[in-house]
Amino acid sequence: MASIGIGVIGAGVMGAEHARILATEVSGGHLVAVADADLPRAQAAANGAKAMTNAEGLIADPAVEAVLVASPDSTHHRLVLAAIAAGKPVLCEKPLATSSAECMEIVQAEIRSGRQLVQTGFMRRFDPAYREMKAVIEGKALGGVHILHCQHRNAAAPPWFTGAMAVTNSLVHELDISRWLLSTEYTAVTAFPYPSEEGKTADPALFVLETKAGTLVSVEIFMNAAYGYHVQAEAVCAKGTIGLAHPALTRIRHQRAECGSFPSNWIPRFLDAYRIQNQAWIDGIHSGTPPVEGATAWDGLVATCLADQIVEALTGRQRVEFKLPPKPLPSEAV
Repeated sequence: MASIGIGVIGAGVMGAEHARILATEVSGGHLVAVADADLPRAQAAANGAKAMTNAEGLIADPAVEAVLVASPDSTHHRLVLAAIAAGKPVLCEKPLATSSAECMEIVQAEIRSGRQLVQTGFMRRFDPAYREMKAVIEGKALGGVHILHCQHRNAAAPPWFTGAMAVTNSLVHELDISRWLLSTEYTAVTAFPYPSEEGKTADPALFVLETKAGTLVSVEIFMNAAYGYHVQAEAVCAKGTIGLAHPALTRIRHQRAECGSFPSNWIPRFLDAYRIQNQAWIDGIHSGTPPVEGATAWDGLVATCLADQIVEALTGRQRVEFKLPPKPLPSEAV
């Protein structure tokens, strides 16, 4: 089995981490190039592989057989379209694009290509804890899920983080993983922002989502929780509950107290998820069958479309009924 040459676009925190994983922790694929507007940063992430500043040049490079997009959100739309046009599989960090209209262009371009080329990087679907949780839910031993409680807490948000970004950068992960865990669609949301000073992020905020299955999903987003990065989920079922365990691998007992630690950001918590995701993506390219856990281009569209409507709900502090565009069929792609 020949190893697949992969190019990474973006050498920031996530791009550099993806480059490291592809260079050292996966099989069946290898890092051949990294592109970033900052050439020294690209060179550092490439660690001996080709480094460049031209993202489109990376996509066109014959040595690059698959593309991983981890560049700024505003570039995703054009780069994913370029990868599709080149006939190259592309794993794109969320969001797939910054608007529903741009996501739909990607969905339609992929349909026209005749192949499933796009995977949206919702890595939690590959996290061992979430996968075990989904298996238990689908096994029905606990009965149906009545309520799914989710928490998403960051130690501190940077000064440029806005109220909308709490939805588009953080809540969006809860939207996707809850939809995946429950195998249902959302019908409405009610947003409860904590009062904040004019122009500042409403933090924390609570969102209550209604689903077609009748399950309620509560999501707390707290961008300045101070103590660390902490993601939690618990399904309250008819015959019991299942929740994610504490993320720390060890517990310390000392001086009449017990404690565990929380990471400072999301990378340590989801390190396994990123590695498993990237390996599954590569395996899917070899087999011609994308991983069943992977988020499709349509999943990426749904997440962006819902996030846009939730931003409106957050601003108006009201209940909003969701509206999604119809999913295009192959004959309808324009």
